[in-house]
Amino acid sequence: MIKRSVKLEIEGLMNEMKMNLENNYKDLAHDALKKLHATLDEYLKNGTLKEKDYRKYKSVADEYTTRLANYHH
Repeated sequence: MIKRSVKLEIEGLMNEMKMNLENNYKDLAHDALKKLHATLDEYLKNGTLKEKDYRKYKSVADEYTTRLANYHH
């Protein structure tokens, strides 16, 4: 089971990224996405996040990475 605080942090980063994307703040959306990837990797590395949960959130993050790939000024 994932800790509530960890889940809230990850979902908060995802929401931040989605809101920035919806509001057409491309730079902020890219920054939030980078922070999301870094947070996921760090939590997996230090054992806070299990592999199953990591893959679930990582797949969503990767989907947004693909979606944001062509978002430039």
